[in-house]
Parts: sequence; C-alpha cells; structure tokens
Amino acid sequence: MTDVWIDGRLVPAERATVSAISPGVQVGLGVFEALAVIHGEAFALSRHLGRLARSAEIVGLAIPYTDTELRAAVAEVLAADPDATKVRITVTANGGDDAPTIVVNGVHQAGWPEIARVVVSAFVRNERSPTAGAKSTSYADNVVALAAARRAGGDEALLCDSNGHLSEGTASNVFLAVDGELCTPSLANGGLGGMTRELLCEIVPVRLRDDLTLDQLRRAPEVFITSSTRGVHPVATIDGVAVPECPGPLTRGASAALEALQARTLDP
Repeated sequence: MTDVWIDGRLVPAERATVSAISPGVQVGLGVFEALAVIHGEAFALSRHLGRLARSAEIVGLAIPYTDTELRAAVAEVLAADPDATKVRITVTANGGDDAPTIVVNGVHQAGWPEIARVVVSAFVRNERSPTAGAKSTSYADNVVALAAARRAGGDEALLCDSNGHLSEGTASNVFLAVDGELCTPSLANGGLGGMTRELLCEIVPVRLRDDLTLDQLRRAPEVFITSSTRGVHPVATIDGVAVPECPGPLTRGASAALEALQARTLDP
C-alpha cells in the first residue's frame, strides 16, 4: 500500500485518517482535484491549484497551505509512487475553527477505452446550485447518474440543465459539431470548467453556447468528451445510436492540438 500525504507529511495509506464526525465525512463538505500524470509529473498543476482555490472559496473552506507547499506535496507523493497514473488533492472540512484536512494521494487508474458510449441522463444539472462551479466531494448525483448510464450500456452519462440545455457529463465536459463548428456548453448551464475543456478553448476554435439541445447532440456528426484523464475521448454511440464520425476531423484536430501542447509543456 502506497504512502499518502496528509496535513504536511507522508504516512502509510492505512494511517491517513480523518475524523469520523467531521463535516467532510458526515455531509460531504469538501473539494478536490484529480490530475493526470504524464512522465511522472502532474499535468496542468497550476490550473488545477487555481480551480481548487476557487472551489474552496465557493464552499467556504480556507486552504491552510500555499501553492508552493501543495506543489511540493504532489512531487513527494509522485516520488513515493512513481507508477501512479493520476494524483488527487482533497480538501475536507473539519468543522468549527479547525483548518480543513488536506490529502494528496496517487491513483492507479486503468486506461480508458479508445471510444466512449454515452447515455443521456434522466437527471439534470442544477445550474442555480450554490455549489455550481465547485469540484465538490459531494458526488452522489454523479455516482447515481453514472450507475444508471452503465445499466443502460453506457460508460458516461450526459446531463442537461434545468432548462433542457446540454450541460456536461458526470465527470467530463462535452463537445459536439454543429454546422461545421466545434461547440461546448457554456458554464452558465451549470457544468464544471474542466481543465482539458479550458485548454481546448484556448488552443482550437470553440464556440461556447448556452442553448445546445439534445436534438443537436443526437444529430451531431461528431461528439467527444473530455477530462483530465480522458483527454479528448471520441464518442461512438449516444443512447446506443452510432455517431456518424468517431473520431471526426474536429475531434482529431482537438486531440492533436492537446498532444502538441503536452509535448511543449506539462504546466500550461
């Protein structure tokens, strides 16, 4: 069992504990980041630390470590667990005046299949939620939606907002071709601003839209989903119906642009 960094030091995983009566355990008050590891280094660490701080602010937590200290913690964990494919930073509330507990751990995640099969969820993303935009540890909605998608033969669920407009996946952002243009839902639809989504919006032409419909999704000639560990992941089927091009030219272009960026720098 590998070591885990918790509140300033590496300890064996079985000794990395938090209080059973903390708000982080009892009501899921916390935030986290999950970073891809490339050549032994956490990818886009600066951006992830920025989002971690924003998420913590949304839920009212003060992170008791500087970015420099968290960078050192990530490096320490990856040095102790060089085969990790992902690293996770978790900030979990302790209640009262006590500072949150910070946990950094390596994860050994199997690679994704070459294509994704998505299912449109019956559940919705609440764009008016007080925690919209925070990467919260309160993940029950996503777990339930993903489980339903898997029972329907998918490996990711896509959710709409309360107005019926496309929002995001349970742990991914979605891109689709509309009239030859690469589009992705605006964050006004309640989705989380993923790091891969953010980078793609900077390096390839993408139109942000808050009015994307399920009809446009189902008629799209190509669709892909993104996350830190998926990268650009082509979608082969939506509710069991084949997407015409998997991957299509916009998908291949986005994937190539991301790979070129990662070859230039691991902290863009």
